[in-house]
Amino acid sequence: MAFLVSLVSAFLILQILSPTDALSTNYYDHTCPQLEATVTAAVKKALVNDNSVPAALLRMHFHDCFIRGCDGSVLLNSTRGNTAEKDGPPNISLHAFYVIDNAKKAVEALCPGVVLCGHLGSSCSRCCLSGPTWNVPKGRLDGRISMASDTRQLPAPIFNISQLQQSFSQRGLSMEDLVALSGGHTLGFAHCSSFQNRIHNFSPTADVDPSLSPSFASNLRNVCPLHNTVKNAGSTMDTTSTIFDNVYFKMLPQGQSIFTSDQALLTTPQTKALVTKFASSQQEFNNAFIQSMIKMSSLTGGQEIRLDCKVVR
Repeated sequence: MAFLVSLVSAFLILQILSPTDALSTNYYDHTCPQLEATVTAAVKKALVNDNSVPAALLRMHFHDCFIRGCDGSVLLNSTRGNTAEKDGPPNISLHAFYVIDNAKKAVEALCPGVVLCGHLGSSCSRCCLSGPTWNVPKGRLDGRISMASDTRQLPAPIFNISQLQQSFSQRGLSMEDLVALSGGHTLGFAHCSSFQNRIHNFSPTADVDPSLSPSFASNLRNVCPLHNTVKNAGSTMDTTSTIFDNVYFKMLPQGQSIFTSDQALLTTPQTKALVTKFASSQQEFNNAFIQSMIKMSSLTGGQEIRLDCKVVR
């Protein structure tokens, strides 16, 4: 029975989150030709005062796509009768929603009722990166459903490789997509709660995960003591956390991974080989990341074009 339930769940997710032939890279060429320039301007304006914006937008886009497709459901506000995705436990630390809102306002002034919020999430996450760029698939519709309970579908930082593979495969994403998209961790910051399982009470016989470098673990324990009370305490994901590069992959074999899910990439021959490949070549990583982002950004599932990304029509 459990297997049957799991099989049905996987089928339903694939039905909801499936690439569609309706998407096109030139979808707005005639209806909103200034779209890309307008989005880029909104992101660049935000970057002037906040260098955490690229990591925030990339993470937001990932969390959006993995629930009901890239339909902008993560942008919706909670209402009196419903707690939305953005207020679900894994999304509490999401920020930079204002960048999407500002981009939407600017686009609405030029092309009223044309551009989808889900597309803005894809475009903003793309144009905020200092490294690779790509043509974002356009034409998906915005979703009307956003429930905090659905955020339980998101792959957790404590996942092992089997759990990660299942989560990604249910969305039509391969093991290479898994490793390439994990490379997005080259940007950003992790709160103590996301990796405390590795540095305190790891197992009955080891306080610290033995796969961690002792000096690296010691630094993490100093920042995140057992009874940490500092709300925003944590660690950057790699040593160049505002630059999109392959340092994340170089750190993994050195025992300098933050999440259990990062370390998991070294536990199968296939994923370990990909880590080695991306660590040795920035270009190989860029190429794989671009293809995986296009693939993930093609997941659809919406029903409307929102005029305000925070509320349904």
